[in-house]
Amino acid sequence: MASDLPTSPRFFVLEEGVLGSRYDADVDKAEPINRADAPRCPVCGGFIGLLKWLPPYRVNLELHGEELGDFIETSAYDLLISERFAEAFRTEGLTGLEGFHPVEVLRVRYMRKRPRKPVTVPRYFVVSTCFGPAAVDLVFSRMRISEPPSCPECRMSGIDTIHGFTLEPGTWRGEDIFRPRGLVGHLVVSERFKDFVERHGLTNVRLTPTEQFVQDPSNLGPAPLPTT
Repeated sequence: MASDLPTSPRFFVLEEGVLGSRYDADVDKAEPINRADAPRCPVCGGFIGLLKWLPPYRVNLELHGEELGDFIETSAYDLLISERFAEAFRTEGLTGLEGFHPVEVLRVRYMRKRPRKPVTVPRYFVVSTCFGPAAVDLVFSRMRISEPPSCPECRMSGIDTIHGFTLEPGTWRGEDIFRPRGLVGHLVVSERFKDFVERHGLTNVRLTPTEQFVQDPSNLGPAPLPTT
């Protein structure tokens, strides 16, 4: 079972709250949208991220829930976080986010009946996530891989399903939020980050232990357990 995967120290996958939740919202970047080249792996030259979002940081928000939360994921590379999230993150010395550029919210579009009480629009900042040295352990992770990694640095591969994963011992360097090698499109956080979220009551945040994280769009089921 995925719960048998080695997980010391503990890590969690960071996602937005579930669809249809109280804080469900989408981000629509407003024109003009300026972008820089996407980052590349220093070894193989392959892409390890999306085109970088440049100022002006202006957005329209679509609110599907009842109020706006502290966290809105535009992608695994650019995130919107509220001012109280940003201030607490920096004050407590957590690591893995950079930028902290103010975002101008041009409009909030209500996707269902407008709430009776006015919706408070937090002051948001856009932050980018680091591509950390931590690497997914392909031996002990329950993943179906259609194309094995060819680069020892970025470890980009074709992954069909995930039924729990773990990181290679000794590769993590203490970042509190990062995109691991081998899963650059996913956000992984430390147990310290989890405690930080719970202590501050940050909203629209969902944290799943990496050994319990499932992504299986084609219902292929988990990969066979590794043999010893």
